[in-house]
Amino acid sequence: MTTTDAGYATYIAGLPRVLAAAACLFRDAQGRVLLVEPNYREGWALPGGTVESETGEGPRQAARRETAEEIGLDLAPGRLLAVDWARGEGRPPIVAYLYDGGVLAPEQFAAIRLQEEELLSWELVAPADLGGRLLSPLERRVRAALDALEPGGGGTVELEDGRRVVQGG
Repeated sequence: MTTTDAGYATYIAGLPRVLAAAACLFRDAQGRVLLVEPNYREGWALPGGTVESETGEGPRQAARRETAEEIGLDLAPGRLLAVDWARGEGRPPIVAYLYDGGVLAPEQFAAIRLQEEELLSWELVAPADLGGRLLSPLERRVRAALDALEPGGGGTVELEDGRRVVQGG
């Protein structure tokens, strides 16, 4: 290892740590959102989880893998709806990628099999009722993603803690 290599390694080791997560937003024909109930933290969530970058996995692959692991559906994620710089107490920031999972057919919902080590249940929740299930930052992220799905929604939404980033702001 050269001095330059050692200096670069020291530089990299000193950089702040940032986590990455990815999830899919699935809906039914009535527009209700598929939520899962974790057994390891409060509040409900979307199917998804941590990006395993040490294996070379990217966010899109993580969203697909986590969805297959958590609810038993191996579906390719659709377009990227939102990217959120999510801060939290007691942990590094998370860059959260939220993909369109699409509108699932009744037989796909019937095929859901929960990962019992992590999840207690799943439920379809009307957008108006998301606040009763999701913690505020995730609720804002999901609502922003739902807005992005609307005609003229403006493409991928950039968020910080679930709030839209205003360009030039």
